[in-house]
Amino acid sequence: MNDNLFDFGMIGLGVMGRNLLLNMADHGFSAIGFDKDESKGKLLESAATKGTVVKGVSTLAEMVQQLKTPRKLMMLVPAGKPVDDVIYDLLPLLEKGDIVIDGGNSHYTDTLRRLDYLKDKNMHFMGIGISGGEHGARTGPSIMPGGNLEAYHQVRPILEAVSAKVNGSPCVAHLGNGAAGHYVKMVHNGIEYAIMQLISESYDLLHRGLGLDNDTLAKTYKNWDETELQSFLIEITKDIFLKQDDKTSNRLVDMILDKAGSKGTGKWTSQDAMDIGMPVPVIDMAVSMRDLSSWKEQRVQAAALYKTAITQINVPAEIFIRQVEDALYFAIIIAYAQGLAMLHTASFELKMEIPLPEVVRIWRGGCIIRSSLLENFFKAFTANPQLSNLLLDADIATLLQNKAQATRAVLTHAIQTGFPVAGFMSALSYFDAYRSEKLPVNLIQAQRDCFGAHTYQRIDMPGIFHTEWQ
Repeated sequence: MNDNLFDFGMIGLGVMGRNLLLNMADHGFSAIGFDKDESKGKLLESAATKGTVVKGVSTLAEMVQQLKTPRKLMMLVPAGKPVDDVIYDLLPLLEKGDIVIDGGNSHYTDTLRRLDYLKDKNMHFMGIGISGGEHGARTGPSIMPGGNLEAYHQVRPILEAVSAKVNGSPCVAHLGNGAAGHYVKMVHNGIEYAIMQLISESYDLLHRGLGLDNDTLAKTYKNWDETELQSFLIEITKDIFLKQDDKTSNRLVDMILDKAGSKGTGKWTSQDAMDIGMPVPVIDMAVSMRDLSSWKEQRVQAAALYKTAITQINVPAEIFIRQVEDALYFAIIIAYAQGLAMLHTASFELKMEIPLPEVVRIWRGGCIIRSSLLENFFKAFTANPQLSNLLLDADIATLLQNKAQATRAVLTHAIQTGFPVAGFMSALSYFDAYRSEKLPVNLIQAQRDCFGAHTYQRIDMPGIFHTEWQ
């Protein structure tokens, strides 16, 4: 084989594609990339570490011709039609056994459709979730592959080399059949939405509620990042409070408009959870609050109409900060529990065979939701790989019970002073409902049968029943 041929190809040399390819080159793999924008190919070459083998090309055919066979290449292009367009362009260029990876945030149903379309074609197609942002892509992301096991074993050495490592263990694993990789990444992003919403609510309570300035907030979150709340999202939050705005003398966080953007993956998690009958209310609420934030003009009108005024929370700062810390810890556990319970259910419903111990293991490093809590979850799923919900693990139950009272105290203060804490409230309501042997839905079933003859079951005998109520 020609020594000049390349080990791996990348289609799409935006920030993620370029950094991941440079990461591969840093680990000794020869890397070639293609982008329609030729300047991105030049940027790829100029950013390469000295001594590594990196090349940018201007046509897809040129890249394919220079890859070792079986060819291994990845698309990092926007989800949707661009992925289908690249596949269409690739088909006549590839040979039997070549491996094509979609490394973007594709919806898993699109991945399933592409797998079905390509099953009789010349290529192995895989969907892979990648988390870690541009820095993670360059230095070590968490990688979530699914699908063809034969193809995975061929790309495994490259993926393991470039992934994040925790205690020497690479944060990559084969996560199941079909579109499992993209499904796990979708749920990862749903959990990410939930945790970000919870952190923002904690910030609101401490900043507007308690009156803490940015310096004090930075110290508070720094302290939290050195305790059981240690996580990537807490780590970046403490730094955000200190960032100066280059246009004013203010802190940048204070100059940012309170309208949240999203790329849809949180919404997908909520939608798909409903499709399989899986409650994920903290994730749902995080999506809803982003949507609500976008109605800024109406919120301004409503604030004037209702004469909304901020009422400070009248609790000694040291006590309230500790309560909010405990409430955040409590609610973040609930957010993870909901996402992982969704994966447990989807694994069976969609026949993906997702290994939850491996999911939790590879989330410990590189990804956006990496957290010291994942060590607790890894222990729980290692002890019981078929654990249907983290709330059924005795050690996790102890953690939650130790924080529940503080969570109730925080919510009491927030409700009395008018602070919106939908994420915290959803977490506590889920906790109270999940551990309740009896819920009032017997009345709902009676109502359904009364107006629509939808039937009900009884507590004292088997069978399906209907009553003429009126």
